[in-house]
Amino acid sequence: MLIRTILRFAAPLPKIESFSRYLFIGPHPDDIEIGAGATAARLAAEGKEICFLICADGRYGTDELDMTLKPEELAELRRWEAGDSAAFLGVKDLRFLNLCDGGFYSAEDLSGEIARVIGDFRPDVIFAPDPDVSSECHPDHLNVGRTAKTLALFSGNPGIMERFGAPDAPVQALALYMTARANCFVDTSGYLDKQLSAIFDFHKSQFPTDCAAGKAIRLYLRLRAADFGLRSLHRTAEGFRVLGRTQMHCLPEAGF
Repeated sequence: MLIRTILRFAAPLPKIESFSRYLFIGPHPDDIEIGAGATAARLAAEGKEICFLICADGRYGTDELDMTLKPEELAELRRWEAGDSAAFLGVKDLRFLNLCDGGFYSAEDLSGEIARVIGDFRPDVIFAPDPDVSSECHPDHLNVGRTAKTLALFSGNPGIMERFGAPDAPVQALALYMTARANCFVDTSGYLDKQLSAIFDFHKSQFPTDCAAGKAIRLYLRLRAADFGLRSLHRTAEGFRVLGRTQMHCLPEAGF
């Protein structure tokens, strides 16, 4: 406890809203909106530079849709849905890696592709799913989160980034969403409804009208926003496990 207290004063966590350029990495279409959609909407409204990067194509990602659609057709549909949703949130830069849903790709391909986007876009902050949540079972979420953590650390190392075929682009902070250990909160008052619309009005292949899963997730997001808001003295908020450059290496207390 004493070491963690000293660490908070000696190496305070960065205020993620204070930066200019943000890369939101999603394992699939709709994950960014669910994990950090209200924050993305707020940052876009404030004129920040935002890029959405979607790694896997989501071809196996629904139990709700009429499965007469072939996996390739579902992937294309989800790509269109992601484009409309991102535009609704105010995001103009949307990129796809088009890796196969379900983890059917190599770690090298995933790392190289994300590294090259980092080198090109040069974000100050990377948002990605937290891969250290004990309940997470989806390989795409785990793979993307772990890769984002590694590349956030190495992003400023010219030699390592060169091996990925990318220029160095030092990332200042990593914000992990879908986390059970939030240590920073972003005020999203006025943006929750926009987040919900981005999910449920645009990602119809995942959340058809009146589907049970959609209703449950909508309720969960409202409750989560209220809980994080209460914890941070805002009407609504989103919570993230944030690591600055100091916290990314050799400081285990930063993980609590």
